[in-house]
Amino acid sequence: MVYKLNFRSSTAEVFIFGYFTQRRKEAGRLNRLGALANSSRLCVKPSPYFYNMILDSPSALDYVPKRIVSLVPSQTELLHWFGLEQETVGITKFCVHPEKWFRSKTRVGGTKAVNKSAVDSLQPDLIIANKEENLQEQIEALALDHPVWLTDIKNLEDALQMIGDIGKLVNKEKEAESLVNEIEKTFDSLSSRLPTANSRPATCYLIWQNPYMTVGHDTFIHDMLSKCGFENIFANQSRYPEVTIAQLQTANCQLLLLSSEPYPFRQKHLNELQTHLPNTKIVLVDGEMFSWYGSRLLNAAEYFKNLISSVL
Repeated sequence: MVYKLNFRSSTAEVFIFGYFTQRRKEAGRLNRLGALANSSRLCVKPSPYFYNMILDSPSALDYVPKRIVSLVPSQTELLHWFGLEQETVGITKFCVHPEKWFRSKTRVGGTKAVNKSAVDSLQPDLIIANKEENLQEQIEALALDHPVWLTDIKNLEDALQMIGDIGKLVNKEKEAESLVNEIEKTFDSLSSRLPTANSRPATCYLIWQNPYMTVGHDTFIHDMLSKCGFENIFANQSRYPEVTIAQLQTANCQLLLLSSEPYPFRQKHLNELQTHLPNTKIVLVDGEMFSWYGSRLLNAAEYFKNLISSVL
């Protein structure tokens, strides 16, 4: 049998990929893992040499973490919103908000190039990761030594659930509930600004150049486009498909959104695309508003209102 993290599933499931051998890591770590294993909700699974720790419920962690490493920029910002200045000991080089943390916290590599030695040196009692942001093999390696909370966010509902779950993990349940309620209110207010069903612009959202890449139906960005009342012309595809200018022309793209991240589109890119798509409205947009699913969602709906007004 084989244990493997399924990064395409909707939950942090761990599947069996090996048998238990007699080899073990140092006794101290195993004692700690053994204690954690007593929780019925902690996925502690046998692998060839050591334990694998993936939490499948916030209640699986029977202590309040005091040394947190976040491998997800938007969730790092959420930890800051919760006031976890002392508890958050490690972040990635892409965790640019808040700037104070970016300048002062220990960086453990990139979201897809995590330095395990740097993480280990911080002795975290909780790692926060994400299936979209992080690489499966790196999370598997980290989970051999540290408890990991693995999120999978495809829509606003997932994001709100994540905020609540992390609130429970870090003993900030009331704060999380308040944040979720406030985000829901802001998005409810967005409904009055949406275009009518027959006036939803045929939209493409570009995240990359050379090749051009867009978003499919199973992404958080797609859900944000829907919340704006924009019709994703590539909703019939999944993940992040490559697209060409010819495809945009054929699809009669009415609105082309150029994101500020992960590729930093600028005015020069807009001008170049406009020559090929003279009848398409092209707009530079803040990628964080479309793809950061933590506390930044507090500002997203207001940003979307202004965007809708400017393009319709």
